[in-house]
Amino acid sequence: MARLLYEESVSFRGFLIIPFAYSRLNGEIIYTYCLLADVGHKSSLHQADNPAGVYSSTIAGIIKIAKGHLNTHPPGTEFTDQYGVDHFKHRYTYRNNLIIVAEAQGKVFYDHYPPFELRNIAAPRIFISQQDCMQWVKRGFDYNQLCSEDKSHFVKDGEK
Repeated sequence: MARLLYEESVSFRGFLIIPFAYSRLNGEIIYTYCLLADVGHKSSLHQADNPAGVYSSTIAGIIKIAKGHLNTHPPGTEFTDQYGVDHFKHRYTYRNNLIIVAEAQGKVFYDHYPPFELRNIAAPRIFISQQDCMQWVKRGFDYNQLCSEDKSHFVKDGEK
């Protein structure tokens, strides 16, 4: 799968529509999309790849196709949050990763999706605020990048 374009994602009717480049045709990029559902695995469309089966040559076009497909389904618990809350309101793209911060019963937590895979890899951790959560996530990314850069400076014993 190509890099998911989280920065172009759109929240719509309880889903996050995430476009990505599918292929090239005559030098033109062909886009498709995948979905995250606010109700998670309770929805048959959670983590679905292009359930409409239609592609577009523009990001705006694929978002329109996805919205049209979602509009063909009647409202219900599978397709929308019954309380009308946008669960994807607090989403951030950091180093091409998607971070979704949520709050429930006074506890803040996050979901973390890597750039090339629609799989939640977040650490099971509870925070006291969204700011606290995002600072912790950024520190983790920065630390991991620093560690990977430092490893390139190590030389095996006996080598120059």
